[in-house]
Amino acid sequence: VRSRNSPGFMLVTVTEVGLLLSLRTDVVTVTPWLAPVVWEGTFNELLLDSIYKKKNITVAATVFAVGKYIMFLKDFLETADKHFFAGFRVDFYVFTDRLNEVPKVNMAAGRTLTVRSVPSSNRWQEISARRMELIQKLIEETLQNHVDYIFCLDVDSKFHGRWGTESLGGLVAVIHPGLDNRSRFPYERRPASRAYVAPGEGDFYYCGGAFGGLVQEVHQLAKTCRNNFEDDAKEGIEAAWQEESHLNRYMWINKPSKVLSPEYLWQDFKQRNPEVLLIRFSGVIKNYANIRPN
Repeated sequence: VRSRNSPGFMLVTVTEVGLLLSLRTDVVTVTPWLAPVVWEGTFNELLLDSIYKKKNITVAATVFAVGKYIMFLKDFLETADKHFFAGFRVDFYVFTDRLNEVPKVNMAAGRTLTVRSVPSSNRWQEISARRMELIQKLIEETLQNHVDYIFCLDVDSKFHGRWGTESLGGLVAVIHPGLDNRSRFPYERRPASRAYVAPGEGDFYYCGGAFGGLVQEVHQLAKTCRNNFEDDAKEGIEAAWQEESHLNRYMWINKPSKVLSPEYLWQDFKQRNPEVLLIRFSGVIKNYANIRPN
């Protein structure tokens, strides 16, 4: 499934037909450019799993556990092993500066865990910003020839339910759970930044903590966001929300072919909204003053 830059162009496969068989009327289930918005009750998981089992796909997942964020890694991995593409081949890639503190987790058959060393930083903003560079390099050096899809996920989160084939698409974004009022979307508003989204523009506000899609699509996203971030930095500009700002700019220009509802990255400190029938993945409650280096 691929979207083009023009909002009206969309190729739909049998997979998307399966997604659209059962529509809910209490939520938006299709974007203006005809991409599915995935909620509980809008897809047939048996149909989708059977389609992708025949394709023999492999999914990669990246997670960054830098500094004190290593404390969240065990819960992330254990719950991911249970709920994230259960029954499919999954390769997990952990980036950390604390190799000796990576927990031992017994992964299910067909699932691998690779740990890569990254430098520490005194600024959490820099850690956030460098993720796009590292994702780009991982794809170029390791993933291009043997992985079909990749998802990039925040470590300070855990899985509570199924995250599976219903989430697959060319370029996949997750609607931010705390930002449903367009007037409050925290886009980068300075025209000098390459992450700039003008007032009146933008579709949804997407999470930087969960995105993915086909490997080649995510590679292009990561490469573009990295280059734009670095070009901004040369001019003394840091976007309001670092990589998330650049991601939102990219997805405004390059529409995602599938949008995941806030079920796919809720916030544990929030009471569940009525339209959220279940929570699949959520950011855990934490004290940022205790875990961030600045």
